Amino acid sequence: MKMNQAFKVLSAAVLLTFAINTVSAQAPEGGDRPRRSRDGGQSGDQQGGPGGDRGGRGNFDPAEFQKRMTERLKETLEITDDKEWQAIEPLVTKVTEARFAVMAGGRGFGGRGGPGGDRSATSGAQANPTAEALKKAIDAKASASETKAALDKFVAARKAKQADLEKAQATLRKVLTPRQEAIATLNGLL
Repeated sequence: MKMNQAFKVLSAAVLLTFAINTVSAQAPEGGDRPRRSRDGGQSGDQQGGPGGDRGGRGNFDPAEFQKRMTERLKETLEITDDKEWQAIEPLVTKVTEARFAVMAGGRGFGGRGGPGGDRSATSGAQANPTAEALKKAIDAKASASETKAALDKFVAARKAKQADLEKAQATLRKVLTPRQEAIATLNGLL
């Protein structure tokens, strides 16, 4: 069972990495940022000067990212009818949010700066109180019973989030065609 959960989390991470790479590789709409050429076309500068050019990634907009991902998923699932998409999109959103909750469930140990680092800027994710309580128990070197109680609460919360994800996936499966289900499964949504 744990191997299956680990595989699902790994699959979701790979899918998210693929999605981020796909979105970041696309040209910006409107062309409002100057492009830098790789062949030194920047009048003597060394690819953006000191520190290099990050390609404007500091202006990440989660809403725009989600919009592009849902548009890409609509194309991937080969949905051309807007009414069909209006029925499917909220279910896809529920699955995506539930998957994020599962993936973010253990956050708190490896945020910015590694264990014990500043996690105030961890992608805007909501704090996980059970993870924080478990981390406090570990940091405080709490008694075995206190640590076990915190661990049990953390595991129960993680299982509840996993159950929510599986429920959302089952609901989505009911409205997809077998082909769409296969595509969604292959892409890590189901």
